[in-house]
Amino acid sequence: MLPLLDLHEVRRLDFHNSVLEELREKLISQINEIGKKEGKERDKKLKELLAKSFPVIKVKTLRPVVMCILRNTPHIDEKYLKVLERDQELYNDTDTEVKRQIWKDNQSLFGDAVTPLLGEYILEKEKILFDHENLNSLFFSSSPKARRQGKVVQKLANMVGNSVRLYDLVLQFSRTLFLRSKNVHYCTLRAELLMALHDLEVQEIISVDPCHKFTWCLDACIREKNVDIKRSRELQGFLDSIKKGQEQVLGDLSMILCDPYAVNFLATSAMKILVHLINVDGMPRENTVLILLLRMLALGLSAWQMISTQEFKEPKLDSQVVTKFLPALMSLMVDDLVRSLNSKLPPDERESAITIIEHSGPPPDACQAYVQESSVASILAMYYTLHCARTKDRVGLMRVLGTLANCENDRAFEDPFLHSLVKSFSQQF
Repeated sequence: MLPLLDLHEVRRLDFHNSVLEELREKLISQINEIGKKEGKERDKKLKELLAKSFPVIKVKTLRPVVMCILRNTPHIDEKYLKVLERDQELYNDTDTEVKRQIWKDNQSLFGDAVTPLLGEYILEKEKILFDHENLNSLFFSSSPKARRQGKVVQKLANMVGNSVRLYDLVLQFSRTLFLRSKNVHYCTLRAELLMALHDLEVQEIISVDPCHKFTWCLDACIREKNVDIKRSRELQGFLDSIKKGQEQVLGDLSMILCDPYAVNFLATSAMKILVHLINVDGMPRENTVLILLLRMLALGLSAWQMISTQEFKEPKLDSQVVTKFLPALMSLMVDDLVRSLNSKLPPDERESAITIIEHSGPPPDACQAYVQESSVASILAMYYTLHCARTKDRVGLMRVLGTLANCENDRAFEDPFLHSLVKSFSQQF
């Protein structure tokens, strides 16, 4: 055989390497077959193989075989994990399935692996927000399903696997970074990671996360851009079912509701209901879905304060926001409708002038006062502004823009809102 290879000028080294490679691939294939089986017999075989092969793990040509055995071993002995943990080259070559077992007992290493991904996630969100070249690239236009299919979220989901411990660590990192930076994109990540694991049907995690059903229901509402009576009852039932001793779940719920996509949905839905109430001569306080949306909005907007103080108590929705502010805001919307209707009627200079004067004055005092004091009122005033921008209502815009400057906690200067406002201006005017 070998003389025949010599005649073909095949080097012995090349021949031996090719044989080694072939044997290695066959061995890896057989190990993977063993790994697919269940039971103690499989575990015993893998344990024996690992004990015999681990001493040659530093031989690069044989390392893939050892790594394959490690990858298929559900519970690796700590002595092997310690070797992988201490040797940077071996650690870098280790598969994610094995690293998970290292990370469970080494929070620092897991933090080193996750931190760059969290930074990359924030940069991706900010890139969309600050994109001034592509006018069609709207921050809120992507669907929830598409967003959680993103590279970073999927990579994090893969790193977590079915480990509740690692999932809790990612949530802990997200909460800490949100607390330090007040960056609401960490709230988005909290919701997207949970729903990514929901899509992957990782029952070990979604069955123990107390926010899963609430987030799933909210996600369906955002996807369909609608909250019907049935779903509103589900969401309200979940909020009402939080018992004494379980208040800490409010911290996670507030983060999920602080997600800009959730805030956008809640505020947009509330504005749709206000338009409907104007058309049917309804009162805000009589609409149970609207009250629930405002309640959820209040909880989301209190997320940072709640996590910062560790006082897990649902903020009470100011009743006067419903009884005084909303009617004042609705009066502005009625004024807009009157002016719009007047512009379509045959010209009558005197009547037209009277109409414009009566329906173009400064916003009601209640409107300006509550925007300064209430986070919920501020958000609704901001989304009323976006409504005016989309309908090209210059008069309506000029009436409300000055009021936004005094928004509670400078909310009108937050990136997601300014992104939407600037995009609306660029597209409509």
